Amino acid sequence: MKQIKHWTPNTYFIISSIIIVVALLSWIIPAGEYNRMIIDGKNIVIPESFHYVESNPQSIADILRAPIKGFVEATLIIGFVLFVGGIFGILHKTEAIDSMIKSIAKAHRKSDLIKKMLIPIFMIIFSLAGAVFGMSEEIIPFILIFVPLALALGYDSVIGVAIPFVGAGVGFAGAFLNPFTIGIAQGIADVPLFSGIEYRIIVWFIVTSVAIIYVSIYAKKIKNNPQMSITYKKDLELIKQLNLDEIEDYKGMNFSHKAVVVSFISGLLVLVWGVINLGWFIEEISAVFLTIGIVVAISGKLSIDETTNSFVAGAKDLVGTALIIAFARGILIVSVEGKIIDTILYHMSSAVNNLHPIVASQTMFLVQTFMNFFVPSGSGQAALTMPIMAPLCDLVGVSRQTAVLAYQFGDGFTNMIIPTSAVTMGVLALADIPWQKWAKWILPLEIVLFLIGLLLLIPPFFMNW
Repeated sequence: MKQIKHWTPNTYFIISSIIIVVALLSWIIPAGEYNRMIIDGKNIVIPESFHYVESNPQSIADILRAPIKGFVEATLIIGFVLFVGGIFGILHKTEAIDSMIKSIAKAHRKSDLIKKMLIPIFMIIFSLAGAVFGMSEEIIPFILIFVPLALALGYDSVIGVAIPFVGAGVGFAGAFLNPFTIGIAQGIADVPLFSGIEYRIIVWFIVTSVAIIYVSIYAKKIKNNPQMSITYKKDLELIKQLNLDEIEDYKGMNFSHKAVVVSFISGLLVLVWGVINLGWFIEEISAVFLTIGIVVAISGKLSIDETTNSFVAGAKDLVGTALIIAFARGILIVSVEGKIIDTILYHMSSAVNNLHPIVASQTMFLVQTFMNFFVPSGSGQAALTMPIMAPLCDLVGVSRQTAVLAYQFGDGFTNMIIPTSAVTMGVLALADIPWQKWAKWILPLEIVLFLIGLLLLIPPFFMNW
């Protein structure tokens, strides 16, 4: 179970190109600045204080220095991401999560209730994984389990993909405790880490419920008429070839696996309590994850070497994330040193200034959705767009918390359909489902989720969230 999306050269190329473009813009766009003031530790833009200043166009040397400067400025966030990745590497090594999934899969054969609740139960599990620690490409191995399981139950390959992939996808988009999206975006927006979790839990419940209903309706249709499946002919061949003995013969979770799961869930509950009641920030949350890692390693009976190697492997999987954050922060470095970011903010705010704050937040959602096609990385997109969106919020009357939510929706929902996502294409390739067929199947759900996202951005305004 790897920790995060694979980083393609295309991602680095896009962000590096943006750095160059921003540097060129510093030669074209007049330099300007807003006055700022510190309020409750936050650096807040003072509206109506914009003024033009002496320009400082960025050179090639400035461009080359930008990524390392970005790394330095984002040190706390980068360190946190690598640290948490290491802890999840330890969790993966215990094989407890895989064992839990297989145990539930086998239990359905012995209970009519579990048969009826199979899709909701599994989708909730994967949605929680997406919401808590950003499960993304980690679901790829589960395709090998859920496709044959779905076929054995009279469904099709689409259901086998949808349970883990759509489940984790909506959880990722409606996350309430994902350090790789919410944690990074809130850190950049200067919002207390994981604050606003109560409303985010409501959001998670709504989008997860909608996805479950959509998949369940399709599953019932396929159960009644298998020929309605978009993969009907291919599935007929798979049913003849697939060997389901691994799940059927599975002996169940051992004591060690149960102890690991209980330890992990208990640690997350402590983390939620600390964030809500004590206002824990990155340092305290990192300490909780370290404790979880130690307890999980002991419960999973891992040796010191296994624990250390797993931690390093988990952190290594997130090096790409760290570099993307550094490069993306480099965009902000060039913008700030070129003194054009406030000029851009000024003109953006002028364009949005006449919009109602609710419409402005929904417009931010549209912008993030557009950006996700080109930068299909949660952490990378946060580092790229939040430095612009956060101060813009101060000018148009949108809370920074709402801007983070708009970013979540824009980054998360389309991850399940865009062909630029390595996870999406990897999952479909493994299940042998053409992207065109998948896109046609999931498009109605994408439209519904998009509309729901627009609606869910309304209550925060009235709640002063």
